[in-house]
Amino acid sequence: MSRENRFVIFGCGTTGYNIILELAKENEQVVAVDRDEQRVRHLRDQKYDAYVRDIAAPDMLVGLPEPSVAFVMTGDAEANLAAVGAIRKRYPSSQIIARAVDPVSGSKLTSAGAEIALYPQEVVAKTAIHQIRKQYASRISQRLSALLASWEGTLGIITHKNPDPDAIASAMALAAIAKHASGNKLATRIFYEGNIGHQENRTFVNLLDIKMEHLTPDALAKCNFLALVDTPAPGANNDIPPGTKIAIVIDHHHDGKHPSPAAVFTDIRPGIGATASILTQYLQELDMPVDRQVATALLYGIRADTRDFRRNTTPQDLNYAGFLLPLTDSDLLDKIMSPSLSQETIEVLGKAIQNREIESGYLFSNVGYVMNRDALPQAADLLITLEGVNTALVYGITDTSIVLSARNRDIRLHIGNALAEAFGDIGDAGGHPNMAAATIPLHYFTRVEQKGELLNIAITPILQKFRTLVGLENEGKKNGS
Repeated sequence: MSRENRFVIFGCGTTGYNIILELAKENEQVVAVDRDEQRVRHLRDQKYDAYVRDIAAPDMLVGLPEPSVAFVMTGDAEANLAAVGAIRKRYPSSQIIARAVDPVSGSKLTSAGAEIALYPQEVVAKTAIHQIRKQYASRISQRLSALLASWEGTLGIITHKNPDPDAIASAMALAAIAKHASGNKLATRIFYEGNIGHQENRTFVNLLDIKMEHLTPDALAKCNFLALVDTPAPGANNDIPPGTKIAIVIDHHHDGKHPSPAAVFTDIRPGIGATASILTQYLQELDMPVDRQVATALLYGIRADTRDFRRNTTPQDLNYAGFLLPLTDSDLLDKIMSPSLSQETIEVLGKAIQNREIESGYLFSNVGYVMNRDALPQAADLLITLEGVNTALVYGITDTSIVLSARNRDIRLHIGNALAEAFGDIGDAGGHPNMAAATIPLHYFTRVEQKGELLNIAITPILQKFRTLVGLENEGKKNGS
């Protein structure tokens, strides 16, 4: 605020008086107004400009200076309402902050002209929760650091299958924290299963020179400690054998199907947008130097998992992104986000467009055999933008599984829950309200050479449960072309 602003406090009880003290620390122009003559004398003795007024009276503004900002802070709901109305009528440009004495009175105050209505009990409650969360963040970060500092040997950091930028960046950050905490006594190895197929993800790994290894039983056995990032348990989008001893679990999803491991350190927060946000908070709280590549990876991980802050984004995600932004390599980030499309991705996109079928707002498209399963979500991203399409389901077949990728913009449907219910008993399925995926293993049918023909035979009964679930059982088909 400019030093030329004048703050007038109407009602100088405990709340009003504390506002006066805070403003006085900043040498602001403060005027106090209260109906209690003794309280006004006390304020004048402290060299404040103070007036005796009944703020509920029609003429209470007579003789008072015009406020730039008016605080209406008495404990009388009717008096506050009258004062807000009078101030707004006489001084339309003044900013008014008023005290609500109960949750209902706040709306009356804003209707009368207050920009902000504060309910002190609610403010205290929110502040208490904010402080306890800050305290929790500090303690859990220090506990992780102390744990890593006490270990020697090798920490294996495992991502989920076909890792995305959130998982990869989180693994990078955990490795950096381990190095800082242990003073290089603890070596780290980052493992993954499946493929890094999406061209942005491959570019991400290559440009940042991220060292990642395919997970094997032999590699697993050589690690003294194991950590899971962006995956909550053995078997949850990974092939870790059940019962494997896991020391650290960090994720932003709960898993209802797989039992949580008895880890030494567990931090699972479903309310946050990305696992990379949790790792960024650790870096903040530990006040450790952040490598530019790690910062770039984390920022991209948060952006990717929240779809550029358009999906499942919390204020914390935005705060952590703001912390990372000045630490990142902006040129590197631009290169990661503008990769070239592979020939196969173009072909899959073409098949998805050509083979689309639309039925009552649901789009289905069979892209046949694919080498790169990451082309499917890109096709789903494209097809969900078509006019008249509310839900897009793109499916194909690899050497080992049938893969489905879904996008949704129908607020009545949680596509992640729908896929989990339809396919969870025969494969791995789930996701978010607006994006989800399913993988159905082929088992004995992996030996079939004509995978495209196998998909054509198998897909109708597989999709039947989904169609029934979303109410398409008796709908007629309509070609999208």
